[in-house]
Amino acid sequence: MDGRFVVLEGMDGAGKTTQALRLAARLEAAGRHPLHVREPGSTSLGEHLRDLLLSPRRAAMDPRSEALLFFAARSELLAGVVAPALAQGRTVVCERFTPSTLAYQGQSEEAARFVLALDELVVPPPLQPHLVLILDLDPRQSLARARRRGAADGMEARGLAFQEAVQRGYHRYAQARAARTRLLDVSHMDEDAVAERIRREVEALWS
Repeated sequence: MDGRFVVLEGMDGAGKTTQALRLAARLEAAGRHPLHVREPGSTSLGEHLRDLLLSPRRAAMDPRSEALLFFAARSELLAGVVAPALAQGRTVVCERFTPSTLAYQGQSEEAARFVLALDELVVPPPLQPHLVLILDLDPRQSLARARRRGAADGMEARGLAFQEAVQRGYHRYAQARAARTRLLDVSHMDEDAVAERIRREVEALWS
């Protein structure tokens, strides 16, 4: 089968959803039969956990507990959606994956090791992404873009230091999974330039 598993990742405000939609449309035009999914979500369990984990009203939770819930949703997505799609030769475009869990729930050294160990346990080699594209963005720009969208309250409550820790987590993933990961600095790129860079990286999967 000729299916590929592509993950789009990155800081809040980096344009993941916009770029995932553009990539899926381009793949559809090229006859690659894309399937666009998101994490957590795209399964019944994933959507329930999304409501729980992303609710602003939920109680504070230990980062390891959060990571386990994200990996439960991930396991369900892989088994029920990603694996069947790849077996049919489809190309899966996924918004967020293990890098987000590392960036948000793996900010201490111990927690980071825990997340990476879970990744090896839950995501078997045949279902590891063929390509992870991390849209890297200066944390200050991430906050500024969130303000323009009217979505900055939660981010500002956690502060710039938290966003800087998130960025370090993404960089750590890029180092730990370097063979299949590309870190793209989009701080000074417009939407079309980012889409073109993504196009080149993804098309290389079939070359």
